[in-house]
Amino acid sequence: MNTHKLRIGFIGAGANTRKMHIPGFCKLENIELSVVANRSVASAEKVAKQEGIKRVAPGWRAVVEDPAIDAVCIGTWPYLHAEATIAALENGKHVLCEARMACDLAESRAMAEAARAHPNLVAQIVPAPFSLDFDATIRGMLGSGQLGRLLEVRVVHTGGQLADPDAPMTWRQDAALSGKNILTMGIMHETVLRWVDEDPGWLLADGAIFQKERSYPDSPEVKTVEIPDSVSILGRFANSGARLVYHFSGVESGKPRMEFRLNGTLGALRFDAAQSRLLFARAGSVEEKKITLARAECRGWQVEADFVRSIREGTPVQLTSFEQGLRYMSFTEMVEASLKRGSERVEAAECH
Repeated sequence: MNTHKLRIGFIGAGANTRKMHIPGFCKLENIELSVVANRSVASAEKVAKQEGIKRVAPGWRAVVEDPAIDAVCIGTWPYLHAEATIAALENGKHVLCEARMACDLAESRAMAEAARAHPNLVAQIVPAPFSLDFDATIRGMLGSGQLGRLLEVRVVHTGGQLADPDAPMTWRQDAALSGKNILTMGIMHETVLRWVDEDPGWLLADGAIFQKERSYPDSPEVKTVEIPDSVSILGRFANSGARLVYHFSGVESGKPRMEFRLNGTLGALRFDAAQSRLLFARAGSVEEKKITLARAECRGWQVEADFVRSIREGTPVQLTSFEQGLRYMSFTEMVEASLKRGSERVEAAECH
């Protein structure tokens, strides 16, 4: 086991990095928060002072090229994930990259190729967090046949943040920063892939941009919105033939919804991610039984610990490997292709 002090560099220390990753690393032994680069030196200096990071770099390349750094945590928006990841790997750094994996499938493939070219380095993507405590239980119920033959996978995640035409532009609506990622589509599909270990054989998608132009709150410049405010996806999983029915929307005002449903011939699971509740109902029953997890089953957030363990002990990356990331980016590419073609059906072979 390699137990030397692990020196971490941060590229983009935004809200999620400060909320999750920095505290996660601080809980571990023999870790040094060595350097940070943000979009401006001033913001990097502020983060370094607040979070106890030793020094500030003038830019992200200075972090990946620093011989004193062992690993980098990339917390930027997707537009920089591929370039920064590949540069870090080529400079001998382990990489923990924020999700979504990249802007598109081509960038994701380049990241995966770089990781394969450096098998001695750990390459990990931050996983979807909603179901970490429940994944093993859901997989076990599917695998043991408690649901019978899987018939449908239904996913819905909605909110009202985009209903107001005067709401400001965010990076998630900016294709230059987010790429082909739409709302929470990729992170929700990644969650499904942990339970239903197969990819869509085909799908078709319909989306809408209701407000074509928006401005960032700190800029008078009007920008064209290219990422849908709402998207619905219909498809079939390749092996089981189960139906895939997804809906994501930023224009549903009122109480937001975040729910997964797995419908089978013998029963159905409903995972209410907003309330962290898993419920089971037998086929034909209107009653649902809440599934209570034992404390030992509650895995919780261990992303930074998993990353460091993979570096020090050589354990394979489980949540989430670059190969797994390619799967949800292939799905994202299929959705984009269908939207571009006027909601035509797209076969998986076209985007793999």
